[in-house]
Amino acid sequence: MKRIYFLLAFTAFGLNLFGQKTIDQKVTELLSKMTLEEKVGQLVQYSGFEYATGPQNSNSASVLNEIKQGKVGSMLNVAGAEETRRFQELALKSRLRIPLLFGQDVIHGYRTTFPVNLGQAASWDLGLIEKSERIAATEASAYGIHWTFAPMVDVARDPRWGRVMEGSGEDTYLGTQIGLARIKGFQGKGLGNLDAIMACAKHFAAYGAAVGGRDYNSVDMSLRQLNETYLPPFKAAAEAGVATFMNSFNDINGIPATANQYILRDLLKGKWNYQGFVVSDWGSIGEMVPHGYAKDNKEAAEKAILAGSDMDMESRAYMAELPKLVQEGKVDPKFIDDAARRILIKKFEMGLFDDPYRFSNEKRQKEQLNNQENRKFGREFGSKSIVLLKNQKNLLPLSKSTKTVALIGPFGKETSANHGFWSIAFKDDNQRIITQFDGIKNQLDKNSTLLYAKGANVDDQDKSMFAEALETAKKADVVIMTLGEGSAMSGEAKSRSNLHFSGVQEDLLKEIAKTGKPIVLMINAGRPLVFDWAADNIPTIIYTWWLGTEAGNSIADVLFGTVNPGGKLPMTFPRTEGQIPVYYNHYNTGRPAKNNTDRNYVSAYIDLDNDPKFPFGYGLSYTQFKYSDLILSSTNLKGNQTLTISVNIANAGKYDGEEVVQLYIRDLFGKVVRPVKELKGFHKVFIKKGETKTITFTLTPENLKFYDDELNFDWESGEFDIMIGTDSQHVQTKRINWSK
Repeated sequence: MKRIYFLLAFTAFGLNLFGQKTIDQKVTELLSKMTLEEKVGQLVQYSGFEYATGPQNSNSASVLNEIKQGKVGSMLNVAGAEETRRFQELALKSRLRIPLLFGQDVIHGYRTTFPVNLGQAASWDLGLIEKSERIAATEASAYGIHWTFAPMVDVARDPRWGRVMEGSGEDTYLGTQIGLARIKGFQGKGLGNLDAIMACAKHFAAYGAAVGGRDYNSVDMSLRQLNETYLPPFKAAAEAGVATFMNSFNDINGIPATANQYILRDLLKGKWNYQGFVVSDWGSIGEMVPHGYAKDNKEAAEKAILAGSDMDMESRAYMAELPKLVQEGKVDPKFIDDAARRILIKKFEMGLFDDPYRFSNEKRQKEQLNNQENRKFGREFGSKSIVLLKNQKNLLPLSKSTKTVALIGPFGKETSANHGFWSIAFKDDNQRIITQFDGIKNQLDKNSTLLYAKGANVDDQDKSMFAEALETAKKADVVIMTLGEGSAMSGEAKSRSNLHFSGVQEDLLKEIAKTGKPIVLMINAGRPLVFDWAADNIPTIIYTWWLGTEAGNSIADVLFGTVNPGGKLPMTFPRTEGQIPVYYNHYNTGRPAKNNTDRNYVSAYIDLDNDPKFPFGYGLSYTQFKYSDLILSSTNLKGNQTLTISVNIANAGKYDGEEVVQLYIRDLFGKVVRPVKELKGFHKVFIKKGETKTITFTLTPENLKFYDDELNFDWESGEFDIMIGTDSQHVQTKRINWSK
């Protein structure tokens, strides 16, 4: 017994049973040896010189010299075993030989790209999403990368904002679950494993609510709305152990997020007790000067470090100003020590002090150069992300023996565009990416013919190619139109005021429709587009997003029925830009519209139907799913009881398929108004034709909690509607009473 007490006491002093120092002790010892400038150096991040993801400020010669002096803690946009080794060698010439962290925007794949993130969210498949990040981490780490600036967990309700392509859509619950799956995929079994990279929850916070959907714009909202809608994915990420956070560019109620003590000090590092570190977004510390919040870089650096921003990405403010601010007594050295400690801990956790080159391994890199298993998965993931919007005449799936098929549109033979925005470019992209044309051609029977005509460019007024496209269509039994927005039209700094098909694409579609040929319309995009004419006049439409390396094969698998589409929209699709923002979980008003066309003295537009074009959670299948027998374990509950909800789903069609069964609730009366619906659960289930499955959900009072006007987080007794359905509009409803 005495021996046990001795061992426990020994461990309590921070040593393990073998007398080795803990990471915390190692960091404390290292900090004691560091000068102020060396500590500040750990807070500095610069970009590499050949590839930039923001406005470049770095001078290569001065950066290389600063690395050798120990004045740089991290680099981004430096990748490859050889290149990362070269930079790491410079860092190890510094006095204390502290290794660099290498970060990269690994957003939806690395060597193998997967659907853009909003497309992935359309799969509603957490297992596939996690696996995609597991693959991305394995590939990226083999190229010497330690850290990704993902996942983006911003809730976004405005499709004009270009960065909706990088997130998971408009819903807090769905976005939280997807964010957790991504973190788990990136960080694997834990930091320090060679196939794990540090994840980064971004953008903290409320970036997705930028006014007017204009990138980098202000955010103005109540603290209740901030806490209830926009912060939960970040809180969940912190609790899940995400390695890092990234600031957002916007101000929140007048205070730039980069220097916002409420979200950084009070919530993240205070109430949530987050132990990782916070990196600025590109230049966001220096950008507080044009914001009008700091008069110069010196004041910006002071405000950022005091608020809790640990690392300065490309502002060149910390290294230049923090030592002076400490010497002048404006910044307590404890803030520098805390930031440096957080960063050094991650370097120790990654094993970089044991072997700074452990991720710079050319053999591992070569193994991931063209991993066929990863490509096979990418093909599956792409097909599972496609959303079938219309199939009125059951034109799909197509027969592989269709005699003549015409592929018409500007995206038919695109290669690198299939990556979508936020992808890593490789020199052989044109050779390895599967085009839509090749994917379709490879699945057609040998006696079938695939014709092609570009028809139009993506974004100009040139109609000179219409004639060729019309002649091509007339020769075909089926026409596949491939339209949408260019891959670089959604993403950072890609806000759009007009979400219609760009250029003359819609004119081309109208002309082809006049031929009377059956048309399958494929829409390629990174965001919800507005395509009312097509939605009203083309009977068959699939939303293909941008699907990545295997895009052509993924699309062909769905077109020909190898895969039965089961994707569901993670964002509401508006009828027109004037309807934005439109989202399913809005509050009611004192004068709610009674139906889709009710416009008389109610909350409505006099010139527009009230419903969106396609609702949140919407997506069809080649088969038909029938919902029946919605059963609740009780309609009167008390206290911490659990409500069990079950529903039968029958596959009444001709094809096996997957259905996303969605659970919504409504709190009918509260001390603050509550949304008309809130997603509280979903199951993605595979059901064979002719089969019926019973799907079960559970709810507890925890699922009923909300923030009141004083930011108390609790639930109230009252009436609740329990809704289950195939999307947010088509639900079955039962009412319950739940009292405390």
